[in-house]
Amino acid sequence: MTGFTREDTPVAMEGGGLDFRMQEAGGDMTVAFIHLPRGTDMAPALKGLEGDLCQCPHWGYLLKGRLRVRTASGDENYEAGQAYYWGPGHAPEALEDVDVVEFSPTAEFNAVIDHVKAQSG
Repeated sequence: MTGFTREDTPVAMEGGGLDFRMQEAGGDMTVAFIHLPRGTDMAPALKGLEGDLCQCPHWGYLLKGRLRVRTASGDENYEAGQAYYWGPGHAPEALEDVDVVEFSPTAEFNAVIDHVKAQSG
C-alpha cells in the first residue's frame, strides 16, 4: 500500500490559481488533489463531452470552500466538511476558493482530463 500527499502528487494542470494534481492510486482508481480559485467554472472546458458535462464518476471530500455542481436535473451545493459522490453528468463551479480530494476511475478520468487540456490549450 502507498500513501499519497498533495505535495508528492504530480501536477496535471495549473495556471490562473488552479492547481490540479493526480496520481494513479491502484485498483484502477486515481486520486486527485484539486484547488479551484473562487469563480472557476468547469462548464466551458467540458463543452463537447456528452451533454457538455463531465461523464466520469467521482468520490470526494471537500476540505475547504463551497461548490455548486450543475447536473441535467438541477444544481447541488456542497461545502467544506462534506463527502460526495458525483455520477456521470456534472459540471462544478467554485463559489469560494475550494480544496478537494477526489477518487475517480483512472480511464474515465484521464479521458476527461485530456479533453479539458485540449479545450484550454
